[in-house]
Amino acid sequence: RQAQAACVPAIHLHLTAATMQVSQKDFEKAQEQLKLLKKDPGNETKLKLYALFKQATEGPCNSPKPGMLDFVKKAKWDAWSSLGNLSQDNARQKYTELVSSLVSVESAGQKAEASPEEGGHGGYETILVTTKNNITKIMFNRPDRKNAINHKMYREIIKALEEAGKDDSTIAVITGNGDYYSSGNDLNNFTNVQPSEMGKMASDGAVLLKEFVGHFIDFPKPLIAVVNGPAIGICVTVLGLCDLVYASDRATFHSPFSQLGQSPEGCSSYLFPKIMGIAKANEVLLFNKKLTAAEACAQGLVTEVFPDRTFQKEVWERLEAYASLPKNSLAVSKQLLRSMEKEKLHAVNSKECEVLKERWLSDECVNAIVSFFQKKSKL
Repeated sequence: RQAQAACVPAIHLHLTAATMQVSQKDFEKAQEQLKLLKKDPGNETKLKLYALFKQATEGPCNSPKPGMLDFVKKAKWDAWSSLGNLSQDNARQKYTELVSSLVSVESAGQKAEASPEEGGHGGYETILVTTKNNITKIMFNRPDRKNAINHKMYREIIKALEEAGKDDSTIAVITGNGDYYSSGNDLNNFTNVQPSEMGKMASDGAVLLKEFVGHFIDFPKPLIAVVNGPAIGICVTVLGLCDLVYASDRATFHSPFSQLGQSPEGCSSYLFPKIMGIAKANEVLLFNKKLTAAEACAQGLVTEVFPDRTFQKEVWERLEAYASLPKNSLAVSKQLLRSMEKEKLHAVNSKECEVLKERWLSDECVNAIVSFFQKKSKL
C-alpha cells in the first residue's frame, strides 16, 4: 500500500505485561482483515502497520537507508527503524491490536447517511451529495483522512458542482464530514512519482486544478461554505469564490504554501488582498499565518461565526430560509455580481496554475515535501 500524506487521529494501543501474546494464526487473520478494510487508514497508521509487520516477521531494521528523494521507501524505512529492538512477539501483538482497532472503527463507522426525506445522489466515493429543502449539499467525505482532497475527490467535486448548477435546488452548500472541513491537498498526489513522470504529473495537476477552480468561478447559483472545522490549503483559497462563508468557532484557516515550497491558488492571489487588504493577505499567503474563525471573520474571509455547539442548528435553519427565496431571482443576481469579475478571475486562475506547475517541478518544492514526509514518518 502506498504511503499517503494526511494524518488520522492516533489509535492508542493498550498492552500490559499480563496481556497474552497473540498466536501466529491471529497474526495471519489480522493480515486478512486488513485487506478487507474499505477505508484508507491514512499515512501514519499505514506506516505503523508496515513497520510492525516487518518487525514481527524479520526483526529489527537492518536494510540500507533509501535515498532522500525516494519518499515512500524513505518513510517506510524510518518507521521500521524507529521500532528499534522491539521483540517480534510484541510487534505481532501490536500489529494485531492495531488492525483490530481499525476494524472496530470501520464497523462503528462515521457514516453520514442521507435521511429518508433527503434525495441522495449516487456514483460518488469521496463525497456525499444530497438534496433537501431546495438545498444541494456537497459534503467532503473522507473523515478518516481529515477530508484531504485527492485526484478522485477533485473530479467528483467538479462533477457535483456541474450537477448542482443544473438541478432544481435554489442554493448549493459545501461542508465537511467529521471534525475537519478539509485538510487540503492530499500530498499523496505528489508522492511515488518517478523522476521521468514529474513533468506529466505537474502538467496534469495544473489542468485539473484549473478546471476545479474554474467550476467555482462559473457556478451559477449562490454557493455557501459551511466550515465545520479546520480548513487548510485549497479549501481555504476557494472560499473567496463562495458567496457566503459560515464557520464554527472551532474552525481555523491555514494556507501553508511557502512552507511546502508552493504558491497560492484558487484566485487567492487576487481575491485575498481585495478581501483582507494587502498586509493581512501577505501574512496568510506568504508567511503561513493560521487564522482563527474570529480573525477570518474580522478580515472579511468569513461571513459569520457560530458557537460550535449550536453551529449546525443555527446555520441550517438560516440556509433553509435562504433556499425558500425565489430561485431565478437569486441566480440572476448572483450572475450579475460575478459577471464584472469573471474574466479577471479566469485569467488569475490560469496564471496561478501556470506558476504552480513550475513550483511543483522545482528542487525547492521537492525538498520541502521531503522535509514534510520526514516529520510525518517519525512515529
